[in-house]
Amino acid sequence: MQNESLSNETMVVIPAIDLRGGGVVRLRQGDYARETNYDIAPQALAENYAQAGARWLHMVDLDGARDGSFANLAVIAAIAASGKLQVQAGGGVRTIDDVQRLFDHGVARVVLGSVAVREPQRVLEWIAHFGPEKICIALDTRANNGRWELPVSGWTENASATLDELAPLYAANGARHLLCTDIARDGMLSGPNLDLYRHLQIIAPILAVQASGGVRDLADVLALRGSGVSGAILGRSLLEGKLDLREALTC
Repeated sequence: MQNESLSNETMVVIPAIDLRGGGVVRLRQGDYARETNYDIAPQALAENYAQAGARWLHMVDLDGARDGSFANLAVIAAIAASGKLQVQAGGGVRTIDDVQRLFDHGVARVVLGSVAVREPQRVLEWIAHFGPEKICIALDTRANNGRWELPVSGWTENASATLDELAPLYAANGARHLLCTDIARDGMLSGPNLDLYRHLQIIAPILAVQASGGVRDLADVLALRGSGVSGAILGRSLLEGKLDLREALTC
């Protein structure tokens, strides 16, 4: 498979599959009590996305994100082994051995969330070790009194660091890829937070930003393309047929 890197010049549309207990789910605003289950196997869904023309697939182990397990690793590995999609995956990654384990199971890029917020210096060492194209920092954020806070552990705990502190730190020290979700919009089909992504262009312009959360339709995809992000991650809008992946990929 040709290795397609994300850049700020070309926005890449990336379908997402969130996993709990081996099945496809979506949470609303990261709330595990507000879960929707979808009656399709993850492998079949990935095949559908590949046939539609996707090159990348974003996968989240929600069990791992909350408790640090690798409960859904077999599903992620099976999809990566098909060779039809480059898999970007995260959830539960805590150590450099966890990162290597995902690479060993065919993952093309590892997403680091809670550990990237709690231990940025250690994660910067991992970026230097594996290379900036192999690691994506996930700074998922929630607005609170003018601050972009960074909840961790599957968005169940608040951390002291803020987006405005960590995004420039990573940009200045060798990171390349940043995934940023406005938690208030995640799974809500309320539209992406364009102001958030424009803000990231100001504070960390060197980063290739992947936007996540709130995309409803083709107009939202086009709006994100105009905001300067390098990637748009699509979840619920695809699962519920509100957006056609083929159209999004060719827009």
